[in-house]
Amino acid sequence: MKKSQDFKTLCVHAGELKDEKYGGAISPLYMSSSYAFNDVEVNQYPRYFNTPNQIGVAKKIAAIEGAEAGLLFGSGMAAISTALLSHLKSGDHVIFQDDLYGGTRNFIQNEFSKYGIEFCFTSGTEADNFESELKQNTKGIYIETPSNPTLKIIDIKSISDLAKKSGIWTMIDNTFASPVNQNPISMGIDIVIHSATKYLGGHSDICAGAVLGTKNSIKQIFSSAKNLGGSLSDYTVWLLERSIKTLFIRVQAQNTNARLIADFLEKESWVEKVYYPGLKNHPKHNTAKMQMKGFGGMLSFDLISEMDCKKFLLGLELIKPTMSLAGIESTALSPRLTSHALLTEKERISQGISPQMVRFSAGIESVEDLKKDLLQSSKKQI
Repeated sequence: MKKSQDFKTLCVHAGELKDEKYGGAISPLYMSSSYAFNDVEVNQYPRYFNTPNQIGVAKKIAAIEGAEAGLLFGSGMAAISTALLSHLKSGDHVIFQDDLYGGTRNFIQNEFSKYGIEFCFTSGTEADNFESELKQNTKGIYIETPSNPTLKIIDIKSISDLAKKSGIWTMIDNTFASPVNQNPISMGIDIVIHSATKYLGGHSDICAGAVLGTKNSIKQIFSSAKNLGGSLSDYTVWLLERSIKTLFIRVQAQNTNARLIADFLEKESWVEKVYYPGLKNHPKHNTAKMQMKGFGGMLSFDLISEMDCKKFLLGLELIKPTMSLAGIESTALSPRLTSHALLTEKERISQGISPQMVRFSAGIESVEDLKKDLLQSSKKQI
């Protein structure tokens, strides 16, 4: 879809429903789960992903991602699992990068064998690492950049070029970047996935997912989605629309705070290492600079061995030690105990996830207050 309006305008106005009766400024909320079927072109039903609010917000997210169409789901994992299962069958092979969200990796390892789907994880993040895993029955490549929680960066264009040369599809989890910072479709990716619980929702109060792509790819995903049942309630859809209207200003503020916190942590003696693509010493800083408009609101850091990660998190007073990410309030967690708890210790270590790692999601608070909180917690141990 060609963006005929500025990104900020699309966030506010794309896909909005007109209040024909009262002329209200916001989209009406249609809570009905039962719609007329006589003399209509298409039967509307929540599980068919086509209630008025579902259609409107899917159009909004497609517009800001530069996609032709989209579908909304009840969670990020519903979006991921449905997108993959709709594009794979028994005997197919798919390539995944090694560094993935723990829930995605757990789904692959626990469910694919039941469907007879073959898969592999790459040994690195370069296009050559993916090319070396290609097989005659390979159907697609799935990536996540920046990755969760190690913030590894993959050259998106190199992966899409490889896939097109090989005649296979590409999918990307764009959750960590958000559409504000990165638009993979413009770089040749076929299907973009979001956990809309995160930046699209942005207020830590909804659970949702989204898949964006061409009309044909979304039609293919819908054919499985209507059977798998991962649809989203219209009230949550309405809250999601409210949230996306402020997406640009929220993420811009989070970008700034994350960059300043990363700079601050790099200078602290109680921090062993900082993972943030906006730092010039990040191994793929130049790649991130080329394909991202901003470096994102997420970062991770390793505490020195003398520090106790659990005590550090419990010592925070302003920053909340809670699960999930991307809300307007800053949060921190241990990936080992949360997002990647379903992985084995060996798998976590292979991905660079140590017991000392803290994943930090920058909110929109005063960065000076955030620095003070991190410092006061560290001083309880050093």
